[in-house]
Amino acid sequence: MTKFGYPQSLVRDYARWVVLLRPQQATLGALVLVCKEPASAFGDISAAAFAELQAVTGDIEAGLSAFRPYQKINYLMLMMVDPDVHFHVLPRYAQTQVFEGTDFPDKGWPAVPDLASGVQPDADTLAALAAAVKAAWPGARS
Repeated sequence: MTKFGYPQSLVRDYARWVVLLRPQQATLGALVLVCKEPASAFGDISAAAFAELQAVTGDIEAGLSAFRPYQKINYLMLMMVDPDVHFHVLPRYAQTQVFEGTDFPDKGWPAVPDLASGVQPDADTLAALAAAVKAAWPGARS
């Protein structure tokens, strides 16, 4: 989790999962969904973690949609560099998105996302983006 900027990048903490803002924004609003359990294979997480995953993904999709409507969403479980169970969550956009004066193109659209071409926002933009995503999260709007 620290590799992805935890705790500063924390969007929401759940019992068995955390949702983090991805420091390098492959697309605007890119997240990392990390299982808190000590598992290095998806099949090794507990039944409770699998059950909670349904609610967490529902919150992710509702929160990202409220933040900025996307055309598609991709969940990538790569686990090549970091062996802990995690997904890269990428909202996908047909057009370049602009946030705080910074362009966030989806260079892979409409095909496979291009993780290498993502935008690395400055600290202020990243903090503003984290605040905006948190504000759009289910339960944050009341």
